[in-house]
Amino acid sequence: MNLLCRMLAIISPAMFAGVMLAIGVILGSYWKSLPPEQFLAWFAHNGGYIQKAIPPVVLPALIGLASMIWIDRADPVNRLLWTGAAVCIAAVIFLTIGWFVPANTGFSSGNLPLDQVSGKLDTWLRLHNIRIALAVAASALGVWACNR
Repeated sequence: MNLLCRMLAIISPAMFAGVMLAIGVILGSYWKSLPPEQFLAWFAHNGGYIQKAIPPVVLPALIGLASMIWIDRADPVNRLLWTGAAVCIAAVIFLTIGWFVPANTGFSSGNLPLDQVSGKLDTWLRLHNIRIALAVAASALGVWACNR
């Protein structure tokens, strides 16, 4: 059980980073190539698929990290490393709920003025890079905890 929890705590944040990297690199590049009205139409039609890619990697990450904080509770350094990894994933979730869900809703609704689409998309992609870095950091902290 310990090995399974360690694997979930390391692999799931890495998978989360990979999903977000694909969204940012593949879709982000495509979105930037579209005129604003086409981007909004694309997002209104396809944006829901992005949301479906997140839970399969977030839920195992949360389970694995919570388990490892509990399993390594007697080791103060490892507990700190696992807690740091969990804070990284919590920050990703906070950013997602606090900024990305409303931004995605704005894109999907088509109510965003066309002259604001490019700037909002640029901000979306910059903040998305922060989410990728946080997920990579979570995985790296887990590797560190397992290898000390």
